Amino acid sequence: MKHFFNRRENIVTEALDGLLLTSSKGRLARLDSFPDIKVILRADWDKSKVAIISGGGAGHEPSHAGFVGKGMLTAAVSGEIFASPSVDAVLTAIRAVAGEKGALLIVKNYTGDRLNFGLAAEKARAEGFDVEMVIVADDIAIPEINQPRGVAGTLFVHKIAGYHAERGEDLKTVAAHAAAAAGDIVSLGMSLSTCSVPGQAHESRLGENEGELGLGIHGEPGVERIALQPVVDMVATMVARLSPALREGGNHALLINNLGAVPPLEMTVIANVVLSSSLADRVRLIIGPAPMMTALNMNGFSLSLIRLDAVREAALTAAVEPHAWMPAVERHEIRVIAAPRTSAALNGANGAAGDDARNRRLITALCEHLISQESELNRLDGRVGDGDTGSTVATGARSVLARLDTLPLDRPAATLASLGDILGTSMGGSSGVLLSIFFTAAAKAMADKADISAALIAGLDRMTFYGGAEVGDRTMVDALSPALQALASGDVAAAARAAAAGAESTKTMMKARAGRASYVGERDLAGVADPGAVAVAGAFGVAASLA
Repeated sequence: MKHFFNRRENIVTEALDGLLLTSSKGRLARLDSFPDIKVILRADWDKSKVAIISGGGAGHEPSHAGFVGKGMLTAAVSGEIFASPSVDAVLTAIRAVAGEKGALLIVKNYTGDRLNFGLAAEKARAEGFDVEMVIVADDIAIPEINQPRGVAGTLFVHKIAGYHAERGEDLKTVAAHAAAAAGDIVSLGMSLSTCSVPGQAHESRLGENEGELGLGIHGEPGVERIALQPVVDMVATMVARLSPALREGGNHALLINNLGAVPPLEMTVIANVVLSSSLADRVRLIIGPAPMMTALNMNGFSLSLIRLDAVREAALTAAVEPHAWMPAVERHEIRVIAAPRTSAALNGANGAAGDDARNRRLITALCEHLISQESELNRLDGRVGDGDTGSTVATGARSVLARLDTLPLDRPAATLASLGDILGTSMGGSSGVLLSIFFTAAAKAMADKADISAALIAGLDRMTFYGGAEVGDRTMVDALSPALQALASGDVAAAARAAAAGAESTKTMMKARAGRASYVGERDLAGVADPGAVAVAGAFGVAASLA
């Protein structure tokens, strides 16, 4: 695995300095004990309220330093990657921020953290500081274990304790709220990969089609391996484990946590599935989805739930200074607003459906061919673009097939207009828009004069005007333009040969002047045909076979 870092020995201190440099001026600071003792604290702290201290090993960013600020943590103590901070580091933090009202330590239930924070608390008490400690053990992955791990649900405790401390409540009250909250949290994680530590060799213990359920936040193995499957089935497994662990009755807050490497697109898919499951009926507040308690670059997520009452709801919805905390939102239904409707004449439908056996056969064959070429076109595009040409074209073809019975197949101009409408709506990407322009303009020309060849050339003219590509620019135009010129003679076979030759010519074009391939160097373009041109050539080949 590749990582961005300088030296492994400095990665944590450099990362913390990066956090400080990118935070608002006057908000955060660090003690001058760097790099041996790494403590990030509120720059505005005056010791007039209970101090909230947490921390642990690095690698869980934005936890823990990212949650330092008004309304949450007063200070965060960091160890090296996945290593508990030392007793001296924790004790230094207590000395730095604890005032007359004392300090609360919030600790995840790992042996190193319990021991180091615990000994620091005892030493601080011996020095005269008033210190309490709450241990969070929210992971339900391993049934009946004596010491469950503390994972992302710890953030609920940070937020609730910070809320009560900010209100000026005394240490025993703040600690009581934190301890009660810790006892009402359940969490469970799921991942498709292990994480990798910068500067260390990485070996994945998972097969290509395997994931893990119930893994911790330090890369330790999960409780069981599961087969790769649709996310709805993975979430169903998690819900089945989480639901019995929740207390009966009452609403809950749900934290949807990215363990580090799940793309935002996939995280929102996960959120949709979770909030469509049976678990959603028990959820009132939602935090996330967001990376809040990560495991470096683990490709996984976790779900944490806490039972709500009026006080906890107020605590979790209160505004705080740290940007890493995602504001809680109330669960709600999706709001749907009616889209503007256009008349049939305007949207290209031009009246009722009609049938024509020849046109039906041609359109069906073209669409089926383009769908069959999805993987090959994606493979070509993966070498010269972003790898989705086949999927984009196949999506358009499937949409046309799905609406085939609604098309005015007996009226060519109306059929062209309908194709433009369908592709412009469903195909997506630049290709969808360009082909929509092509068919829409061709329909207009066809309506003015019933000459299909001339109409298609008119469509090409409008497409190249808006798209900017010409012959020689290494796009679908290199196949489409010569094919349409040949089609003017009425010879479909000649048009197919011209399209094939045009697509073949793109293999020797060492510079693309339009499309995604224009960002690709000569070395990657050499010998690779433009996928759009290949798709056009294939379409003309099918048309010729039916002529």
